Amino acid sequence: MARRRKHEDHVNHEAWAIPYADLMTLLLAFFVVMYAISSVNEGKYRVVADSLTAAFGGAPRTINPVQVGNSQVQGSNFDRPTPIKTGIRNGSSAPALVTDPTLLASRLRMGSPMQVSDPQMVQQAQQQLGGIAGRLTDALSSLVARQLVNVRQGDLWLEVEINSDILFPAGSATLDRGAQDVLSKLATVLADTPNPVRVEGYTDNQPIHTVQFPSNWELSATRAASVVHLFMSNGITPDRLAVVGYGEFRARADNNTEEGRNRNRRVVLIILAAPDGAPAPITGPAPTATAAAGAVSNVSRGVN
Repeated sequence: MARRRKHEDHVNHEAWAIPYADLMTLLLAFFVVMYAISSVNEGKYRVVADSLTAAFGGAPRTINPVQVGNSQVQGSNFDRPTPIKTGIRNGSSAPALVTDPTLLASRLRMGSPMQVSDPQMVQQAQQQLGGIAGRLTDALSSLVARQLVNVRQGDLWLEVEINSDILFPAGSATLDRGAQDVLSKLATVLADTPNPVRVEGYTDNQPIHTVQFPSNWELSATRAASVVHLFMSNGITPDRLAVVGYGEFRARADNNTEEGRNRNRRVVLIILAAPDGAPAPITGPAPTATAAAGAVSNVSRGVN
């Protein structure tokens, strides 16, 4: 009698694929969750990327790398424009040394920046700015006396602060007829000078939501642009001009009071020192103490 052959049980040699697939699925889910909760610090990325690019001899990919951990107070040195070259290295591989990206407008190519290696040139620039300040104070003497316009002189720049309530209606960037006369007087003085001019617009913190101005950013920038257009129509060449809109984020006073909001609604002209090779300085009387130290008075016209 023949013996019955015992059949061997079938062995699944691919059973390992099941736990392996489960492991891959879990890992995929883990990395998806990690990616979803992660955030990229764009500032640190730009700083590292530009540092590596500069170290290997390439041109920086950003105009000014974002500086991490730098805080700025309105009116501090970081907030002042400078036409002075402070970099040690030159060329496309030199790192950008501007610590505040809001100074970008003052570093635009608006003429060759001054060098401070020649004290005589610096003194000449300061004398020229003093002459411009005197002429501006004389041209706007009535507004200076009412403290609606303030003229302040720094080391190598001149600041003319104008309360925007005498320039624009509430929530508008269209210049009043009287504002055009005021700015035309400014333009007449500045048209005869070679100095670069930066026009800055500021608002209070009252929100605005219109089709033309979705926020105070657009309102402040458009107001500054309106001033620039008027300057160009009065003979100031466009290559001397720059526009900056700060919105509500460079407050000089407390926005919780009407007086503070009124001080924050302003247009500021930053007149930089004349570039190298500029004509002879304009001489004239220095600004009066009232013009240099005056503060904007309380004008109760509108908001923003």
